[in-house]
Amino acid sequence: MSSVNFKGCTMFRHRIVTATLAGKPIRITDIRANTDGPGLRDFEASFLRLIEKVTNGCVIEINDTGTKMRYKPGMIIGGSGIEHDCGKTRGIGWFLEGLLCLAPFAKTPISITLKGLTNEDTGLCVDTLRTVTLPLLKHFGVTDGLELRVLKRGAPPEGGGEVIFRCPIVKTLKPINLVNIGQVRRVRGVAYAAKVSPQIPNRVVDAAKGILTKVLPDVYVYTDHYRGANAGLSSGYGLSLVAETTNGCLYGAEASAEPGGAAEDVGLLAAKVLLQEVANGGCVDSSNQGLVLLLAVLGPEDVSRVRLGKLAPSTVKLLRLLRDMFGVTFKIKPDEQTKTLVLSCLGIGYANLARGIA
Repeated sequence: MSSVNFKGCTMFRHRIVTATLAGKPIRITDIRANTDGPGLRDFEASFLRLIEKVTNGCVIEINDTGTKMRYKPGMIIGGSGIEHDCGKTRGIGWFLEGLLCLAPFAKTPISITLKGLTNEDTGLCVDTLRTVTLPLLKHFGVTDGLELRVLKRGAPPEGGGEVIFRCPIVKTLKPINLVNIGQVRRVRGVAYAAKVSPQIPNRVVDAAKGILTKVLPDVYVYTDHYRGANAGLSSGYGLSLVAETTNGCLYGAEASAEPGGAAEDVGLLAAKVLLQEVANGGCVDSSNQGLVLLLAVLGPEDVSRVRLGKLAPSTVKLLRLLRDMFGVTFKIKPDEQTKTLVLSCLGIGYANLARGIA
């Protein structure tokens, strides 16, 4: 089978994930070729090692400078007792976002322990993944046994966090019809802290509620304070919020402490981001648009529809990638009244063939 060719390092995780699902080898060239530090970064190499652990038979070839690589996918086998150290340059959430797309199609249910940063700026924190992203999978029929549990917190820069992710397997996904948003009925959240004063998460909560209670009475944010060995190797704190509508749509927002910043700033930022997500509309928040569209493509040979707000730049790139890897294009219908977009596609009828092999 001829390789699908790509240039540059953008959408690296998505290229590897879609190649694995499509069973197509890919070749990536010019990976940061014209920069001072050419080649793959340590977190990208770590993601490839994670893929090796959950698949069987994949072939990865990288040249000496790391600017060219070839990836031939294997079978997703899953399994329990897997451990992976995610390093200190990307958070655990960055790795989990890629793993979420593969796990339902493994040969056996996945149970994996990931170690590293539980919250950082380039990916979703583990709390948002647990409260917003995992419930989205249930729309596609991935339900029983789906779990993400935080054992230890790991704040930047040293990390030391630890989470367990468990995911069941499915034969096929269900089509979705997420077009009715409803009204926001409540906001929930968690203010987490490690190796700092217990008063700090309380200040974060008070600042966030100061904004949110002006527009909604049902706001509850609890504090999660870690001490000792469970607090990881660095001090830090942050806030993860989720807004739920009457039709079950979820919007997530998060913010973490900046060096020298005030605790109140974290609460204010997270609250403002959440209000912006709600204002954008759609049935899925901006950080989870890509996951929903990818799973819609993998759905049965039936039409899946989802209402989204303003498309994130990464979502636009993913739509092109899905066209290249699966030959699927979405029909996009603007809704002038709500300023949203209704995206629909015909699934490819992807089936978990590994599941039936003894």
